[in-house]
Amino acid sequence: MAASSRHPFQRLLAYGRRYRGRMWLASLCSVLNTIFDLAPPALIGIAIDIVVDQQNSILAQWGITELRSQFMVLSALTFLVWILESAFQYAYELLWRNLAQTIEHDLRMEAYQHVQGLELAYFEERSTGELMSMLNDDINQLERFLDTGANRLLQMSATVVIIGTVFFVLAPGLAWMAVVPMPLIIVGAIAFQKRLGPRYAKVRERAGLINSRLANNLTGIATIKSFTAEGYELSQLGRESNAYRASNRRAISLSAAFIPLIRVIILVGFTGILFYGGMATAAGNLEAGTYTVLVFLTQRLLWPLTRLGETLDQYQRAMASTQRVMNLLDTPVMIPTGKVALPSTQVSGDIVFENVTFGYSVGAASPLENHHPILKNLSLKIPAGKTIAIVGATGSGKSTLVKLLLRFYEVTSGQITLDGLDLQSLDLRDLRRSIGLVSQDVFLFHGSVAENIAYGSFNATQSEIATAAKIAEAHDFITQLPAGYDTVVGERGQKLSGGQRQRLAIARALLKNPPILILDEATSAVDNETEAAIQKSLEKITQDRTVVAIAHRLSTVRNAHRIYVMEQGELVESGTHEELVAKNGIYSGLWKVQTGERVTA
Repeated sequence: MAASSRHPFQRLLAYGRRYRGRMWLASLCSVLNTIFDLAPPALIGIAIDIVVDQQNSILAQWGITELRSQFMVLSALTFLVWILESAFQYAYELLWRNLAQTIEHDLRMEAYQHVQGLELAYFEERSTGELMSMLNDDINQLERFLDTGANRLLQMSATVVIIGTVFFVLAPGLAWMAVVPMPLIIVGAIAFQKRLGPRYAKVRERAGLINSRLANNLTGIATIKSFTAEGYELSQLGRESNAYRASNRRAISLSAAFIPLIRVIILVGFTGILFYGGMATAAGNLEAGTYTVLVFLTQRLLWPLTRLGETLDQYQRAMASTQRVMNLLDTPVMIPTGKVALPSTQVSGDIVFENVTFGYSVGAASPLENHHPILKNLSLKIPAGKTIAIVGATGSGKSTLVKLLLRFYEVTSGQITLDGLDLQSLDLRDLRRSIGLVSQDVFLFHGSVAENIAYGSFNATQSEIATAAKIAEAHDFITQLPAGYDTVVGERGQKLSGGQRQRLAIARALLKNPPILILDEATSAVDNETEAAIQKSLEKITQDRTVVAIAHRLSTVRNAHRIYVMEQGELVESGTHEELVAKNGIYSGLWKVQTGERVTA
């Protein structure tokens, strides 16, 4: 049976096998607590038995005939029962709650680790809010059920077994009155469960959409403000929130009906025991103490089942969340790591693209199905230790080369090699450790300047961080910040200018000290003065390493050892700057436009 076709509870049990020992111990404490919790009605029955029939009471039959002694023993038993009940309640709550927290933590960490291993396309096809909903809200929902609901179901089951056994031992003729409601309650619970399941699945889906909307809006708050779209976004969120409320209302309307219906069924059994048991006692066919025990146990058996509706509601919410989280864990990793180790210290940096074809998938079975490829039989060589540039119009496939080199995507056909080794055969972490990427869209984390420079080089010293910043021409502006290297840059680095963020990204790549450096439009979003400062730092860090520079501004790559010109996924020109200008081709035309020269038809 495929994992995705199994019931969420089966999948949860399979996941929980690693916690089997703790589950058994917690379950044992729950059952023992239930046993001692059910003892007081028996003690009350014994007390009545002593008062009504002193010399023939159950304690007298055990050899304790004196009235005072009987009550002393009964008091000692009562004290012991309450102490043990309290002790086991403490034990099961401690065990179940800690187990719930452990499973929540482990599941979240495992799910997040799995998500990190998924290919870039997975994230491009899903919203951040939806993923956050699964990694946070859904796992929290499961934890809430494990915290109390699992124990409650276990104790209810233990109560039914224990009391049912006592009934058939003490009064087999009356036992059926207490037992008859049980099948009706179970059938009703199963029927409600089947109807509630899809409704709570819809609730979790709506919760994911709300998270998606909130994450999207909070990230784009500057755009919302600049277009005065606050009212529009509020109405959009209101629409999503109303849909979530409506889906919850449909689930609640069904789950709320469960308890009143169960109460009616319970009333029949309780009334039957009360009436017919009383008649049997009055007729002398049943001891008064036994009758008292039966009445109390019937109440203890049936009335707690009214909470089954609440537990069932919690269970269905947890199963809907479990299904989503388990489906996430079942998502296959499409870009597996290779087996060949290649430490960055051993990388020369010789890169070869051989007849590489690639196209982005648009919901098709394969990347190229019903879709034109971005790269078409592309071949190029990047010699170790050299700086090569890739230029061309927007959409020509320049940045796609970078994504393929980092194995964010897999080539559709052809091969990419590093130092003669196929990228797909290399350990993925080794490959990416060997490459430093500085892109036009710099991402800084919410933290200090120093933390962002040291990202990926987490053991770097303050001195090493400062040295990298100086080479990247960033040290001077950092020292002028309010707290220097300890200044918090804000989410995505919003407290810094574009040029400042770019220089921090260069410092970060420099501190990593990779044998291969990729500059993807590294100066496209900065002014001329900042570009000049960045170019100065780049001249220092590009020495003695393989550099791939992607640029629109041809002035930034004119000193490259070789320049490749791309158009519609193909290489159309290559050579040095001087050679390409002399050819009067595409590069020459771009150069003339950017330098203000007159272009003749």
